[in-house]
Amino acid sequence: MCRFCPSRRFVLGGLAAAGLAGCSENADTGRRQLVIVDDGQLAQLADQSWAEVTRQVAPVRDPAAHQRLARIGRRIADASGRKELDWQFVVLDSPDLNAFVLPNGKVGFFRGLMELAGSDAEVASVLGHEVGHIVARHPAERVSQQMALQAGVGVAQILLGGENGENAGAIGAALGLGATFGVLLPYSRKHELEADRVGVQLAEQAGYDPAAALTFWNRMIQRQARTPKPVEALSTHPADERRLTELKAAVAEVKAA
Repeated sequence: MCRFCPSRRFVLGGLAAAGLAGCSENADTGRRQLVIVDDGQLAQLADQSWAEVTRQVAPVRDPAAHQRLARIGRRIADASGRKELDWQFVVLDSPDLNAFVLPNGKVGFFRGLMELAGSDAEVASVLGHEVGHIVARHPAERVSQQMALQAGVGVAQILLGGENGENAGAIGAALGLGATFGVLLPYSRKHELEADRVGVQLAEQAGYDPAAALTFWNRMIQRQARTPKPVEALSTHPADERRLTELKAAVAEVKAA
């Protein structure tokens, strides 16, 4: 063995220590998370992403649409307690049924989704979900997972390369594929369901009917009924049936509180 190569015990021990150091409990979700990146750093990086998105998809020219979204969004953001962020809610001129949030508090809400959501409460249910990702620190957790995954695959290639040098590339690719389908995608589905639960709570705290999330998602599912979808195990989002079941439970819990 090369004298300069780290031992298996040393390298794996270092990774384990880094993981333990990065684990913390999120008070809003009650779950321990691996977070090894700073929210502030992600917010700065997100500024560039927001500029790029708005260059590709321009905001709608209807001031009333932006005012409506900002009015609802401000109530959701206030309920979240994340007042340190420069929240901005923008209706983007695209027929897609989509919305997204960036770690800097910028929320893109596509025109198609705005048209599908009938009431303010339904818009609030979508915004609650998006802001819920920030409350649950999903961006920081997701980036941390990807960083840990890349480090883990690299270490595995070092450890296995001495014995299987000619297969090191294939081994690394296989480990990366397995980790993607075994860790990242399931966590993405977990994040979506968690954001649903947090979003229902935020909508209720902001003064909107949390049950509007159910009417909205039922309409969304009906609209996309003819769209082919991958099986849940290969998707970043939970299956519709599972999502509705857990959403109903979350709404019932909030109403019972």
